[in-house]
Amino acid sequence: MERLLFAAELIEEDGTYTLVVQDVRRDTIQTTPVPKSMVDKLPTFLSALSAKLNPVPPRRRW
Repeated sequence: MERLLFAAELIEEDGTYTLVVQDVRRDTIQTTPVPKSMVDKLPTFLSALSAKLNPVPPRRRW
C-alpha cells in the first residue's frame, strides 16, 4: 500500500523561486527561498541521487 509522506513544489514568481514542502503525516508546510543557481542544478542533483539510490549492477565478464 502506497502512502504519501511528503509533497514538494518548486514555485517561480517574478524570477524568485520558492521550495514548498508539505509533511503530510504531520500536516505541516515549510517554505524556503531557493537561488536560481540551485534551481538550475536540480536536474543534475536528482540524477546523482537516483544513481546513488538505484545503482546499476556491474556487468559480469564472461
